[in-house]
Amino acid sequence: MTLAQRAPVCVLGTGLIGGSLLRAAVAAGYPAFGYNRSAAGAEAARRDGFDVSTELGAVLRRAAAEDALLVLAVPMPAVAPILAEIATLAPDCALTDVVSIKRPVLDAVRERGLGARFVGGHPMTGTSESGWSATDSELFRDAVWAVGVDEGTGVEPWERVVRLALDCGSVVVPVVADEHDQAVARISHLPHVLAEALAAAGAAGGDLALGLAAGSFRDGTRVAGTAPDLVRAICEPNATALGRVLDETITALVTARDALAANGTLGDVVEAGYRGRTAYEARARWDITGIVPGEDGWLSELRRAGQRGGVLRVL
Repeated sequence: MTLAQRAPVCVLGTGLIGGSLLRAAVAAGYPAFGYNRSAAGAEAARRDGFDVSTELGAVLRRAAAEDALLVLAVPMPAVAPILAEIATLAPDCALTDVVSIKRPVLDAVRERGLGARFVGGHPMTGTSESGWSATDSELFRDAVWAVGVDEGTGVEPWERVVRLALDCGSVVVPVVADEHDQAVARISHLPHVLAEALAAAGAAGGDLALGLAAGSFRDGTRVAGTAPDLVRAICEPNATALGRVLDETITALVTARDALAANGTLGDVVEAGYRGRTAYEARARWDITGIVPGEDGWLSELRRAGQRGGVLRVL
C-alpha cells in the first residue's frame, strides 16, 4: 500500500499501547489522530505533535467522516461505554482493538451490532511502564500481532488491520478469540501472577534476600513492576482460562513440594520446565502464503495456519 492509499487511523486511548500505535502509524505514513480520557495525557501527546483530543464525540464524528479505522486501546472496563458511543456516532467505521483478551471484546462488539466491521487484535508486546510518557514508535517492531479470524470477519476490515500491523513492523498470527484467550492465559496472564507471587516472596525475605537477588529474581519479577490496577485490568477479565492454568500450575507446585518433602527432589517439574523453555527457544515460524482473503474457507485456513505456528509477513 502506498502512502497515498493509507487510510486514516483513529486510536481511542493513548496509553502505552495505544499511544505507541499512534506514534507507529504516523511514522509509517498514516494520517492518524486519537482520543484520550485524561486531559494530561492528551496534552502530553499534543506537546509531542500528535493530534489527540479529550472530546470523544468529536473524534468519532471525524472518524466517521474520514472513514478511519478505529482502534480500541482502553482497558476492558472502558470498552463497553466507548462501543456505545461508536454505535451511535461511527457505526460504519472499521473497528479493531488491542485489548489483551478477545472473547469479551468480541461479544461486546456483537451485542452492539458492530460485528460486521470488527476484527480483533492484540499486539504481543509491552513494558512495565504506562501512559503517554512510556510510548515508543518502535514498540511493535518484530513483535507478534494476533489478528482475529473469527466467523463472520469481513475481508476489507481484516486487510486494513493486518496492513496496519505489518506497517508497524509486526508479524501477524491469525487466531480465533477463544483460542487466543486460552493461549495468553498461559504465556501472558499466568506470568503476571507468578511474577507477583515471586516478588512478594522475595520481599518477605527482607533486606538480606533482596540484597542477594540477582538475574533470576530480576527477570522473573520484571512484570511485577507493572501498576497493580493495570495487571488486574489485563488478567481478571480472562478469569476462566487463567483459573484453569493456575490450577494446573498449583498442582505442579504441590507435586514438587511433596516430592521435596518425601525424598529431597523436585520431581518432574524441573525436567518439564526445561522441556518447555527449550521448545520455546526452538520454535520455528513459517510464512503463511497462498491463502486468498475472501475465497471459500479462508478464515478456517488462516486459523489452522496460525495454530501450526504460521505468520503473515506480507499481505
